[in-house]
Amino acid sequence: MSNELKPFNITLPLVEKLIVDQFPEYAHLDIQSVKIQGHDNRTFRLGPDMLVRMPTAESYALKVPKEQQLLPHLKSYLTVPIPVPLKMGYSSDYYPFPFSIYKWLDGESANSMSIEDSTLECIALDLANFLRELQSVDTSYGPAPGQHNFYRGDHVSVYDKGAQTQIEQLSGLIDSKKAMMLWEQAMLTKWQKPLVWIHGDFASGNILIQDNKLSGVIDFGGIGIGDPACDLVITWTFLKGKSREIFRQNVNIDKNTWLRARAWCLWKATYELCNVGDKDSPYALKQKQIIEEVLSE
Repeated sequence: MSNELKPFNITLPLVEKLIVDQFPEYAHLDIQSVKIQGHDNRTFRLGPDMLVRMPTAESYALKVPKEQQLLPHLKSYLTVPIPVPLKMGYSSDYYPFPFSIYKWLDGESANSMSIEDSTLECIALDLANFLRELQSVDTSYGPAPGQHNFYRGDHVSVYDKGAQTQIEQLSGLIDSKKAMMLWEQAMLTKWQKPLVWIHGDFASGNILIQDNKLSGVIDFGGIGIGDPACDLVITWTFLKGKSREIFRQNVNIDKNTWLRARAWCLWKATYELCNVGDKDSPYALKQKQIIEEVLSE
């Protein structure tokens, strides 16, 4: 089985050995696995002020040098803290990918906490302002969409075949006729303005909250330049009610881009629902709710 299909087994002893071998100046620091781990990377806290981020497969490792190059420059344009790469590790005989050491950012992942509506409304405004700042940064050195970011920022039609197959497979569980109509309408629109920076995975798991405020945005592996529609999916996956409207009003995006954003969200939610065995599980029910809300607009 290839590295793409089977995530590399990253253990605490492996990380400790990498630090000793490649960064002996940090060998005395305590290393601990973080509480909630992602799929693309495993994260370990390194001492009180740093973290080690380890890709689990080759496709995710493509993002490491890109983040090392781009994030220090982007940081100077953003008022919300983002990760600052301090060191880059290299592949070895016992770990095949490059990896990064970052400065630790304080805050709790938004997907691991309960957030009151009034707080969510403030966070929605912060999220919209963050995207507007990001989209205003000069794009002359930005990477185009590609395999390195799973084509985020490209036209949503890059997933046309998969989306149509997923919608057909879910017939009876979702309004497949309405879903196909939305998808086909989105295919007819495109971003008409100059390309802008996109985060690429602007989701609750990559948003940090501290003292009921947005304290950081992390995981820029999907960054690139292109159509910002993919970054608007958070409207339905995280925001709700008044916070959704606050975000929509302040992000300042045209109606056709919102249509493609709904299509991005539909593609992702149908993908997740197709790959859940128990279609009545809490996670499956959440995907059904997202699809219903996207289709009801």
